[in-house]
Amino acid sequence: MKLSVRMLAVAAVLATAACAPQTSGNSSSDKDEKTGTLRVWLFQEVNNQPKEQVVDSVLAEFEKEHEGAEVTVEYIPVETRAQRIKAAFNDPRSAPDLIEYGNTDTAGYVKDGGLADVTEDFGAWGEAKDTDPTARQSVTVGGKVYGVPYFVGVRALYYRTDVFEELGLDVPKTQAELISTAKEIRAAKPELYGLAVGGAYTYGAMPFIWAHGGELATGNGGSYAAAIDSAAARKGIEAYTSLFGDDNCPAAKCAAMTGNDTITAFAAGKAAMAIGGDFSHAAVEAGTVKGDYAVVPLPGLKAGSIAPAFAGGNNLGVLKSTTHRTLAVDLMKRLASKEAQGQLFEAVGFLPTFSDVRQQVAAKEAFVKPFVETLAADTKFVPASPAWAQIDAGAVLPTMFQEVVSGKKDVDSAAADAARKMNDAFGSVG
Repeated sequence: MKLSVRMLAVAAVLATAACAPQTSGNSSSDKDEKTGTLRVWLFQEVNNQPKEQVVDSVLAEFEKEHEGAEVTVEYIPVETRAQRIKAAFNDPRSAPDLIEYGNTDTAGYVKDGGLADVTEDFGAWGEAKDTDPTARQSVTVGGKVYGVPYFVGVRALYYRTDVFEELGLDVPKTQAELISTAKEIRAAKPELYGLAVGGAYTYGAMPFIWAHGGELATGNGGSYAAAIDSAAARKGIEAYTSLFGDDNCPAAKCAAMTGNDTITAFAAGKAAMAIGGDFSHAAVEAGTVKGDYAVVPLPGLKAGSIAPAFAGGNNLGVLKSTTHRTLAVDLMKRLASKEAQGQLFEAVGFLPTFSDVRQQVAAKEAFVKPFVETLAADTKFVPASPAWAQIDAGAVLPTMFQEVVSGKKDVDSAAADAARKMNDAFGSVG
């Protein structure tokens, strides 16, 4: 078995995207080879080794049962996935056979014609019947299935128990308390971020918008209009951006931070709090704060409430251009099987997409509780429109946050500009 390929440099990623043909060449392949090299792209995690170990064990069994077939895996950065995968759709010769992709990208990738229809394969898969309905929905477009759910994820509040004990602080019960506590910690310990936040951390910011009654967009059935500039949404934007400054997380350092960056800071002991996912658990456990942290649901506006969280997660999909369709479908099912998802949970903390497996792991691991509570509360999703891929790739929301925290624009004008860009994207897809 070939060793997994490490993450490419960002420059190489961008160069690949820039050189890709601009005309689509993602038509279905008429080949279905049963031998040869199968190329897989998976996402790079904060601490990738545990994920690689689980994947490599699946590949070893796969190659053992498919003589003449071998697999190479490349771990690509999540933040630059849009350019890389778009380039793969446009140039089948350099494209992988199987990819991991965010569940918010499904509709866009289907519209681009990049993913293979695996409806019959999914229906014939014995384990599919236990897939969580929401996870199943995340791979379904127009009644057809374009992949399999890989894991489900939500975010909650990680906090340093040692710091809170030292300063005599209570765990925040409201969003206002969260903000004031973060600033109180920063004042007492200026070497720490009170709450690590990122201007490029869209899914960490969304709970603030939703908790204030705001929405990203309104509509359904593929027709949407931006709502990010509504009065309620603007209040949420104000709350989130109030955390960027010398009194918590300096804009000069934090405006460009991603979700992974905030977790890296927390795990390294540089932040007293962070908004992280169940999938961040392994990275935090591998950090210097191990044994000195706890997790609770991110609070809402009222005491005892939970801020609505983004119902995230990733899927696996076969590219339409693959010349190894049968092999790719088989590997896709193996990587996303109950056994593999259980191992991913043990290794990385990814919550399984199978209802029965999730119940099993929740009964065994206490750290899962706040995330299960959050899933049971008011979780939300992004607009189910192909336009979301454009909005996400165009960094519309991160740009809005960064314009506010840098002082270039006030909340009203930044939100209005973001809404205009979102509506342009919605309009471009019909």
